[in-house]
Amino acid sequence: MRVLVLGAGAIGGYFGARLIESGTDVTFLVRPARAAMLARDGLRVRSARGDFSRPVRALTAPDGPWDLVILSAKAYDIDSAIEAIRPAVGASTRILPLLNGLAHLDALDGAFGSERVLGGLCHISVTLEDDGTIRQFGALERLTFGDRSGAPVPRGISTALRALGEHVVERTDVMDAMWDKFAFIATLAGGTCLMRDSVGAIVATAGGAALMTRLHDECRAVAAASGHAPDAAAVATARAILTAAGSLLKASMLRDLERGARTECEHILGDLRRRASAFDLDVPLLSAALAHLRVYEASRDGRPATA
Repeated sequence: MRVLVLGAGAIGGYFGARLIESGTDVTFLVRPARAAMLARDGLRVRSARGDFSRPVRALTAPDGPWDLVILSAKAYDIDSAIEAIRPAVGASTRILPLLNGLAHLDALDGAFGSERVLGGLCHISVTLEDDGTIRQFGALERLTFGDRSGAPVPRGISTALRALGEHVVERTDVMDAMWDKFAFIATLAGGTCLMRDSVGAIVATAGGAALMTRLHDECRAVAAASGHAPDAAAVATARAILTAAGSLLKASMLRDLERGARTECEHILGDLRRRASAFDLDVPLLSAALAHLRVYEASRDGRPATA
């Protein structure tokens, strides 16, 4: 089983490292600067689950088809990511995207066919530091994958992924799981970016927990209208995280905002708001968070904000 991981950043590098530990043949497809860094320093992960530091195989262009391609690019880079992996996708290749939101599925389906594109998501807090080290915050680590048609994932791929541990789950209803995370991540990103602080700081204020709860209600109403209402367990888990007193949790979108980087606001909040509009749903908090980020993006680019 040969696995190609696009990028050796926070998500791709982390799960690629864990696959190597479990005995899978993994290659990273990276830009020349990252390839040089990996050649010099190897891939390094710092984690409460165990550190990883060793040489890895890296390419700057694919040299043939792989069994599995793991895609963990930012959503706004999906077009360039598609072109980068195109030579690696053969007749039996499966692509596992670990991007936030859902909009990337249409692009991947159009490029490679829906039968090759699995559903996938992960729950983990990791960052790529300036020296190339991948650092995990906390111990939360979940990976969910599945064929979006409900069929079994090819055995070799399923076996390799599930070898990572009990925190990796194959689901026949993977689209429900993706919608659960879509509603959750839009709430986390929208709330922490709008308030410019962590969950704990928000809920420490009067009305802060209620704001996060109402925003989550708006996001899961869109999921329900789309035929993927989060079940009671998913709602309870999300609410516990989104209203946890003292939590230092921030969305990665807020970390991008804090360092003046581009954000995925259109691919997460913008896409969810467009879906809400299609169902004539009133989502004022989601709209406020999206407007806030659009103003930031426009200011960053030196242009007027647009609707």
